Amino acid sequence: MANSNLTQAKNAKNDEFYTQWADIEREVQAYLEFDPDVFRGKTILCPCDDPYESNFFKYFALQFNAFGLKKLIATCYVDSPIAGKQISLFDVTYLAPPAVASSEPHKIEINEVADENEDGAVDLCDVEWLIKNKANTLTRLQGDGDFRSDEVKKLRAGADIVVTNPPFSLFREFLAWIAEADKRFLIIGNMNAITYKEAFPLVMGNKMWLGRTGNGNDMVFAVPRGVEIAETDRQKAARLGYVGDYTRLGNSCWFTNLDHGRRHQPLPLMTMADNLKFSRHMEIKGKPAYDRYDNYDAIEVPFTDAIPADYGGTMGVPIRFLDKYCPEQFEIVGATESEGKGFSNGLWSGGVSQATVNGKRVYKRLFIKAKGATE
Repeated sequence: MANSNLTQAKNAKNDEFYTQWADIEREVQAYLEFDPDVFRGKTILCPCDDPYESNFFKYFALQFNAFGLKKLIATCYVDSPIAGKQISLFDVTYLAPPAVASSEPHKIEINEVADENEDGAVDLCDVEWLIKNKANTLTRLQGDGDFRSDEVKKLRAGADIVVTNPPFSLFREFLAWIAEADKRFLIIGNMNAITYKEAFPLVMGNKMWLGRTGNGNDMVFAVPRGVEIAETDRQKAARLGYVGDYTRLGNSCWFTNLDHGRRHQPLPLMTMADNLKFSRHMEIKGKPAYDRYDNYDAIEVPFTDAIPADYGGTMGVPIRFLDKYCPEQFEIVGATESEGKGFSNGLWSGGVSQATVNGKRVYKRLFIKAKGATE
């Protein structure tokens, strides 16, 4: 039992990645540029966010009035690794009884943020004042605070937009949790999740797409003290200005169903002939033509900038294409399934789950068709 508990504790710590303020701000601004009222009158739920540490909670609390929010809710699960133990934003020891211990599962619910200390500005000090002095702003949850609990599901029902960085090990389950409630969302995950059976139907149905920034690039995350960090990741985080308990994840991305302008910018394309003549990728490989898959009726396009403008058939492209995907320009018609089990809904004919070219397996692919092009 002791070893089991230690393993659970280690896994819990390794599942905690705390998003940086700058990454949140950069991403959120893209939606505001496309629609300045995207958050106005909305209730935002951060269901995996200990407000002692979560920059999601801090950011939306500080921007509460600027965004015109109706309500902001953040929930914390039991035994959060850093609740009140690292960068504690709020000192809850002065709360009126019944006080909520920082290690207990709790929620913070904000309906307004005013200049409570009358210093001429609304800032996090005013949020702290609210929590210390307004009844029912901070309350203990009856359960363990898990997003799958009935208690948090009830909060989900009253929310308009879910914004968080869910535990990476529970990403599939969290995405299903959002989809079953048909909520708008902005979350962080791994780009490889695009072809998961829980995610791809949403992608193909234009119910989920990549966010605006940081997709497939290095993203830096804070981690609880004591978490083992690979030295190469620690050094990369340091080069980006983060020294200490920080790591980087090189394949992270934002998943969302909030619209942003980049999503509607067509990808510049060349004809097949021009691609073969001028593309540096094709020149290096010395290809006379595009390869075809051994087990699927489509051409292999190994690089996004090699997608032809004059081909009307099906094309296999890297999953990073989704960062350049314009739904007015292309249709997504299929994908390889990352676990090699195949999709049950016939996305691959004959149940084929991995694509091969000349007998060699090709890494994960999305299958697309250009709208308006003829075969």
